[in-house]
Amino acid sequence: MPAPVDAAAPVVVATSNSGKVAEIAAILAELSVEWLSLGDLPPLDFPEEGGDYAANAEAKARTAARELGHFAVADDSGLEVAALDGGPGPYSARFGGDGLDDRGRVDALLAALVGVPEAGRRARFVCVAALARPDGQVWSTRGECPGAILEAPRGSSGFGYDPVFRLAGRAECMAEIGTDEKNRLSHRARAFRALAPELRQRLA
Repeated sequence: MPAPVDAAAPVVVATSNSGKVAEIAAILAELSVEWLSLGDLPPLDFPEEGGDYAANAEAKARTAARELGHFAVADDSGLEVAALDGGPGPYSARFGGDGLDDRGRVDALLAALVGVPEAGRRARFVCVAALARPDGQVWSTRGECPGAILEAPRGSSGFGYDPVFRLAGRAECMAEIGTDEKNRLSHRARAFRALAPELRQRLA
């Protein structure tokens, strides 16, 4: 097993979503890094997000690293559905309109897919993870998880679109598998595991 990274210098996770911070920390547990959430730090003004996963993730990571003086990681994720021409994609967190919670966005997605046959319900989760240092240099990686959209939510774990995302080749949806399994299979897990060598090299 690789030697742990020296945890003397913390790494900022550019989100105030405690669930996402915990998920990233679990995925990268072998690094033994101290992770700081934006919920524990002064507020930051991030650039407005657009339609490109990598640009969004890199902008968030660069801003957090520059403003807080630590290495920072960020990600941008989305759900791409065949019948929606790859949408909502990078706009997944705002799908259905402003002010909706996770369940509201799931309901909006299911409403958009009423009557859509199985082929049109093919989907994938996409994530780009980025690592930035205070001088602005940035590295990014991409992960994907294929599946399909169910006709109704199932399961009680996870967040976002997990209750309606059935994993490819499986009967279960993302909200029906355990945390450890999700942290092996998810788009975020794949992106951050691919980023781990850069983290190890830069923080060593």
